[in-house]
Amino acid sequence: MAFLLLKPLRKRLGSDRDYYRMLDDIFGLYPNNIELYKLALIHRSASLSVNGRVINNERLEFLGDAILEGVVSHYLFIEFPGGDEGFLTKMRARIVSRATLDALAVSMGLDKYIRSRFPGGCANKHVHGDAMEAMIGAIYLDKGYDYANRLLINRIFRRHLDIAQLTSTDTDYKSRLIEWCQKSRRTIEFDSGFSNGSTSRKPLFKSKIFIDGEEVGYGFGETKKQAEQWASYSVSRALSDEIGDFLLQSIDMQRNDKAHL
Repeated sequence: MAFLLLKPLRKRLGSDRDYYRMLDDIFGLYPNNIELYKLALIHRSASLSVNGRVINNERLEFLGDAILEGVVSHYLFIEFPGGDEGFLTKMRARIVSRATLDALAVSMGLDKYIRSRFPGGCANKHVHGDAMEAMIGAIYLDKGYDYANRLLINRIFRRHLDIAQLTSTDTDYKSRLIEWCQKSRRTIEFDSGFSNGSTSRKPLFKSKIFIDGEEVGYGFGETKKQAEQWASYSVSRALSDEIGDFLLQSIDMQRNDKAHL
């Protein structure tokens, strides 16, 4: 009884009242452990130091990513009973992509509560999507998997996710990757052919991607085109953030090392 009386007081008068209100407004939940959710909103750029430990949302983000993959897989399995493995895999990749998670966080209003030190906003750093995953990790730890599953499907996916649009959007990763290389003034080559274990009845292709002569990724598929798309997807996932810059620097360093041999 006392707990029920304290709930509205914490929401209205406590030092963490803004967090309680946010969780109620956005997720429709009352937390058991408010500290988990506060931690989920601390990006690594705004990390805290407590007794020599660095505190941010990266561990919760790691956990939330795994929970999200499981929930999305279950959701798509039920939502598309006729979808084959390739279709379900592609749809899952679109839903859990950084672009989709960034958009979800902004649509829900979560971006207003994130603690980050990026000047002038943080949309290009995937801070929003990272916080979204961290919040899912916090919900899982605080409420359990079944609760997180129901909340994601019934409150978040059905309200904020346009499944029809995601289904109709056919992303051409190869074209996007070629365009990115052209803008970055980099050469790109695809080395595609039959993979080991391929047979006439069940062909399997492998495609390797070379940027400025250095291998940066590969993919498999039942056709050459499919293999090149999956290879492009594996590389494209890294090119929209700081990892892309690191990739280019690594390529340049390898080229310089070879030039001095």
